[in-house]
Amino acid sequence: MALELFYITNRKSTALIAEKYGVNRIWVDLETMGKELRQPGNTVKSRHKISDIAEIKPALSRAKLIVRVNPWNEGSAQEINSVIDAGADIVMLPMWKTVKEAELFLEAVGGRARTNLLLETKEAVDCIDDVLKLDFDEIHIGLNDLHLSYGLTFMFELLSNGTVENLCRKFKDAGVPYGFGGIAKLGDGLLPAEKIVMEHYRLGSTMTILSRTFCDNAKYDSPEEIDRVFRINMKALREYESSLANATEEDFLSNKEDVARCVANVVAELKKAGKNVH
Repeated sequence: MALELFYITNRKSTALIAEKYGVNRIWVDLETMGKELRQPGNTVKSRHKISDIAEIKPALSRAKLIVRVNPWNEGSAQEINSVIDAGADIVMLPMWKTVKEAELFLEAVGGRARTNLLLETKEAVDCIDDVLKLDFDEIHIGLNDLHLSYGLTFMFELLSNGTVENLCRKFKDAGVPYGFGGIAKLGDGLLPAEKIVMEHYRLGSTMTILSRTFCDNAKYDSPEEIDRVFRINMKALREYESSLANATEEDFLSNKEDVARCVANVVAELKKAGKNVH
């Protein structure tokens, strides 16, 4: 097994480099509604357009194109029609809070593309048992907005406090493919990426997002430099994943304990400094 990896970009050249090194999904992100209010300050907010879909999709040979639309609103059906017409393979609905919103989204897509429910509100957690009775393709836990919804300090508290594990168990029982959060390059992150990858494997997750720190294309001046970063970081990640074939149940449980300790330490430091990490 290898994790299915998402990478957010609206640059065709970067998308082709990511695909070249095995990224499975190129993510065009149209979500803008309410994002500045929820995530003020220095968080990454995409400024992608529907025209980016039509430019990138024909250039891809293996990777799928996933598009995050806006939270359900009166213009959602029209937006969904537009992204599917432009070539989206998968449509993702963010910030849903009710079974009805999920139903309306699925009805609007109407089987014309795969559907991904991005679970990132406590209200969504509360109604997940009923949502799992619906006919959709996959679900992803968005740790950033979900930890804000619960008023937590650090998004990976959701990994150490059992929230992610409980949800993954429900998804598995329902037979729905699932993933959660994102990962930095190996050796990076307040919670090291290696520990998060092991949790994906322990919990049966099959999908994750490559975060800005995996390859921040805004930092690099040339496609050649982006190519180099992807080549190095993807090779390291896939080799590490392969090594987990030899991991024992004891190894995974030990890592789970390490994650809890690391998260507790990060939270303590952040509270001491009076900060929240998004």
